[in-house]
Amino acid sequence: MVHTERSAEEKLRSTLAAVAPGTELRDGLERILRGRTGALIVLGHDPVVESICSGGFTLDVEFSATRLRELAKMDGAVVVDGSATRILRAAVQLLPDPTIQTTESGTRHRTAERVAKQSGHPVVSVSQSMRIIALYVGDSRYVLEGSDIIQSRANQALATLERYKSRLDEVSGTLSALEIEDLVTVRDVAAVVQRLEMVRRISEEIAGYVVELGTDGRLMALQLDELIGGIGADRELVIRDYVESARSGRDLASVQADLAELDATQLLDLTHIARVMGLITVEDSLDGAVGPRGYRLLSKVPRLPSTIVNRMVGHFGGLQKLLAAGIDELMSVDGVGEQRARAVREGLSRLAESSILERYV
Repeated sequence: MVHTERSAEEKLRSTLAAVAPGTELRDGLERILRGRTGALIVLGHDPVVESICSGGFTLDVEFSATRLRELAKMDGAVVVDGSATRILRAAVQLLPDPTIQTTESGTRHRTAERVAKQSGHPVVSVSQSMRIIALYVGDSRYVLEGSDIIQSRANQALATLERYKSRLDEVSGTLSALEIEDLVTVRDVAAVVQRLEMVRRISEEIAGYVVELGTDGRLMALQLDELIGGIGADRELVIRDYVESARSGRDLASVQADLAELDATQLLDLTHIARVMGLITVEDSLDGAVGPRGYRLLSKVPRLPSTIVNRMVGHFGGLQKLLAAGIDELMSVDGVGEQRARAVREGLSRLAESSILERYV
């Protein structure tokens, strides 16, 4: 079910990218709207599409916005290839299966929804009376809006993301200091995971706006990259630090999937998050002590390969033992020579000092 939903979202997003501002197809759609005519455009051609096409004529010519506009003046649908680079047929009557359920009332929109469901290809319907562009992708319908409206929503989402990112930086810094002092509780871990998931969801929403904005969203894409750089890795490292498969029966992939499925109410409940991670059972408290394995802090040591990080965590088993280890002990790890051992020792010491200072100064 989750995989199917993600596939549908990905298909909708790729379709939005195909009709985003700056594309030839969007230019053609805007020309049709300005000309106050309607249109029905199938984005894809295969035997199923061919079987529901009647009449019209075959073109197989290079796609252009002006050609689409002129062909839309005629009655009937236009069929283009999946990449919208060639116009294959025009003025065709579409005859989809009439038994396919549809919630639309207008003839053009009913046909568009049925063709999308039957063929699996996206269908674009331009309404002459309502002056809207609607996308039908699988079972979903999406109405395209102007760049100014989308830009306004995206800017609001960016402002929210900035606030959430600031709060995430605070709780992450606190967690680092507590890890150094060996004072971490389940509540502290759940708070960081909660913020990471919130930031991830907001950033995905903004990424959708960026896709829909096309060339108008380039500056927003840069802002988004700057705000969320490394967030995905942080989320993975926190989970790896505190989820022990042998004890909880959870692994990284399943925890990430379960966190993504939490609804808004569940995401606000730290107890629910802790249970999803396998950190507590029904009887346990959020104030119980837990200890990190060391993935997150070791990842902050410059020029330390992930393979060495994995070996060191596997060798020492916990962050406190890593912090207490001397040069000779670090050198006992496969692949760690004296120079690297000193770099790890100095790197961890600097991290410990800066984390404590940030918390108490």
